[in-house]
Amino acid sequence: MYSKNNSIRSSLIQKISTMHYRWFSIIPLLLFITLLAMQFSNIINWSIADFVFMGILLSGAGVLCTIVFKNVESKNGRIILCGIVLLTFILVWAELAVGIFGSPLAGS
Repeated sequence: MYSKNNSIRSSLIQKISTMHYRWFSIIPLLLFITLLAMQFSNIINWSIADFVFMGILLSGAGVLCTIVFKNVESKNGRIILCGIVLLTFILVWAELAVGIFGSPLAGS
């Protein structure tokens, strides 16, 4: 019984590690697309701090969704909780970019 639970646990950890690596390989690609767009347009004007903060936001969302997939067994629960994580990510991003709530951290 112990070896069966141990093998299930190790396969779950391997599955999560694979998801984690996939997520973290997408982050530099997304940031590179923004950097590339900055070369062709004056609309996007990010500083180094913007790239760092967006990398942190994307990493945090990825880690939280990975934790949800690890700890929640029901499919509906996973969808709802990851949806909440992604909605929070989008709201924070929008607030920092254009200031939809008018907080002191709001962008212009």
